[in-house]
Amino acid sequence: MPVSLCGTWDMVSNVNFDGYMIALGVSLAKRKIALMVNQRKVLEQIGDVYVVKTLSYLRNYTFSFRVDEEFSEFTKGLDERHCKSLVTWEGNRLVCKQKGEKKNRGWAHWVEDDKLHLELYCEDQVCKQVFKKYA
Repeated sequence: MPVSLCGTWDMVSNVNFDGYMIALGVSLAKRKIALMVNQRKVLEQIGDVYVVKTLSYLRNYTFSFRVDEEFSEFTKGLDERHCKSLVTWEGNRLVCKQKGEKKNRGWAHWVEDDKLHLELYCEDQVCKQVFKKYA
């Protein structure tokens, strides 16, 4: 069984977030603001439903899903797009593939060395974020 990703996590690094947002088509003004914001992730599991919250002083984004069940997602407050998302376990990684306007879009979460890792990808850009457990 995969390791639990559940908990509250604070961002400690954020590599190539700007490149990722450019690939998504986020405006320059929104990108400049987003680059200054520190994020907190809250991952919860309630039965077979996962809830992922991205929290900041600027904006919060929450979505939920069941592993291996495709769902419709509207990325409100992010890049404002509709997509179909499918989350699966690939080893110890929780991986999401998204189908919509942008190619090669998705993310992967996993825990390594007591840190939560998140790779966000879109087209040819990859953003790597690392979070430490909130004490």
